Amino acid sequence: MTMSSVYEQYNLNDNTNIARKMLNASATTWFITAVFGQWFFAYYIMVFYGGTALQGDWAKWSSRMIHGIIEGDMIGNIAVLIHILLAFFVSFCGPLQFIPQIRNNYPTFHRINGRLYIMTSLVISIAAIYMIWSREAIIGGVMGQIGTSLDGVLIIICAIMTVRFAIARKIAIHRRWALRLFILVSGVWFFRVIRGFWIFVNDGTSPGTNGNLTGPFDLILNFAGYLVPLLILECYFRLRDNGKSTGQFVMAGSLFLLTGAMAIGIYSAAHIFWLPSL
Repeated sequence: MTMSSVYEQYNLNDNTNIARKMLNASATTWFITAVFGQWFFAYYIMVFYGGTALQGDWAKWSSRMIHGIIEGDMIGNIAVLIHILLAFFVSFCGPLQFIPQIRNNYPTFHRINGRLYIMTSLVISIAAIYMIWSREAIIGGVMGQIGTSLDGVLIIICAIMTVRFAIARKIAIHRRWALRLFILVSGVWFFRVIRGFWIFVNDGTSPGTNGNLTGPFDLILNFAGYLVPLLILECYFRLRDNGKSTGQFVMAGSLFLLTGAMAIGIYSAAHIFWLPSL
């Protein structure tokens, strides 16, 4: 082996190691940012919806939800209650499943929390699908109903696959499906964060949006709010496992940029949708 080939081999290894470290760092940065954003969303759910429920002021729920409390619709209202209660759980407890320190040091908690997370994801998806199709599509229109329903169906599929591979003890595949589930369950949160970013970069306006959320931007966001993050996750999986160092560098840089955009979206969404109600 010549000196030049030795140099090229070690240089390639160095680039590969650096690329992997950068990719891991970018993914970790994205996840930490998302966790804090989701925990703030959970705090908003607890304070606003919990506080108004204790006061018996159900009208405020309808002012902040597409499908709120409707007098006389007992089953639909129960679905709304279930949706809100479980939305808090998945927003706060869901991210705990993906923290390695908790997973490795507290395996019993990981298993119990994971089972609850799966059950919650299934119930909240079924309740959401029933809720939107049992009531008139005033906000979001039929495309909004279809977009939300598709998200719910994909959540159910991912939940089943996550359990299937956990039982089969195929942990690597189990974790992939669990991450897909996490992205899809976060669809409602992504919907608000992406909208917040859109309003921020457009100086407080929202081009392509109307009062009924049936504008061009709204129609795209009904699906892109969860499908685009899911696509990004699939790209991350492929490049992390089989990608060359160049692709990993590009993915890492993209994730850092997306994390910055997400942080802006969280900040904007908090000031537009959440903080005014607290």
